[in-house]
Amino acid sequence: MKKYLVTLSTVFILFALKAWSQVVEPLKLVQTISMPGLHDGDFDHFAVDVQGRRLFLTAEENAAVEVFDLSTNKLIHTISDLKAPHSMVYRADLKKLFVVDGDTAEVKMYQGDSYKPVGSIKLMDDADSSAYDPSTKYMYVVNGGKGAHMAYTLISVIDTTAAKKLADIKIDSDSVEAMALEKSGPRMFANMYSKNAVAVIDREKRTVIATWSVEQEGKRNAAMGFDEADHRLFVVTRDPGKVIVLDSNSGKILDSLPCAGSTDDAVYDPGSRRLYVAGVPSLNVFELRGANRFRQIGQLPTSFHAVTGILVPELNRYYVAVNHHGETPAQVQIYDVVP
Repeated sequence: MKKYLVTLSTVFILFALKAWSQVVEPLKLVQTISMPGLHDGDFDHFAVDVQGRRLFLTAEENAAVEVFDLSTNKLIHTISDLKAPHSMVYRADLKKLFVVDGDTAEVKMYQGDSYKPVGSIKLMDDADSSAYDPSTKYMYVVNGGKGAHMAYTLISVIDTTAAKKLADIKIDSDSVEAMALEKSGPRMFANMYSKNAVAVIDREKRTVIATWSVEQEGKRNAAMGFDEADHRLFVVTRDPGKVIVLDSNSGKILDSLPCAGSTDDAVYDPGSRRLYVAGVPSLNVFELRGANRFRQIGQLPTSFHAVTGILVPELNRYYVAVNHHGETPAQVQIYDVVP
C-alpha cells in the first residue's frame, strides 16, 4: 500500500511539474527594433497611427520623436526639432501629430506625411502628460506644478481642430501624472502624484468635483488604467509597487495587488479584460477572475528602465521602450499578445 501511495505521489508531482513548465505567458517577445543613434536617456510615451501603421515614441532626453513602420518593424524617421518631448496625440483625420514639449512649454504640431512643423500652442513650463477625447477632439495637457515652481498644476484644454488653448483646470497638487477619460460621461480622472490621491474632474464644468485618497494602500501613484464598462479604475503606485483597484463611481478601494514599483504606463484592454503594466523589474499582466477579483497572470523580466509601453489591440501586440545602457543600444521590444 505504501509503495502504491509513493508511486501515486510521484506521478502527481511529475504531472504538476510538467504542467508548471508548460505555463504560457500572456506576452511573447517576437522582435526588437534597435535605435543605435540614441545615447543614454529616458523615453516617456508612445502614440500610434493605426491606419498608417506607424508608431511614435518620445525619446525625452534625446530631444526627439522616433517614428516606426509597423508593417516592417523598422525605424523610418526622427523628428529632431524638440527639446524634451513627453506625450503625443495623432489625429488620423487631420494627418497631424501633436507633441507636448516640456522644455519649450508648448504643444508642437507636425504634418503627418512630411513631419514638417506646422505651428505650436503655448503652455506653462514643465508640460508633460496628456489625454485625448476623440468625441470633442480636445487634448488635455498637464503643465505647471513643481517643475514650473508653482504650488498647483494646470490641466490645459487644447482644441486640436482650432489649434488653440480653451481653458485651464486647476489641480491642487504640484505634480500630476496619468489621466483617464470617461466616454459615457463628463468625468476625467488624474493621478495627484504628490498627494497620493486621484482627482475626479468634470470636463464640462472644468473643475475638480472629488478627491479620492489611495494613501492607505500606496503612495506616488503614477500610471493609470480604466475599465469604464465595469466601473473600475486602476491606479499603479510606486511606493510600494501596487495596482490599486477603485470603484470608479464611489472611489472605494476594491482590491490591491503587488506590482512593479518603477513604472510609467498602464493600459486596460476591455476585450481580454487584462491590465498591462510596463515596469522594472518586470512587465506585469493582470486578468479579471470573478466579479471583482484580478489575478496576476504574467510577470516577465524586463530590461533597463523599460517603463514605457503601449498596447495596440488592432495588431494584437504590445510595445515596450528600453533605454540605451552599456553596450546595448536603445530598442523597442515587440510582444505578441497570447490569448
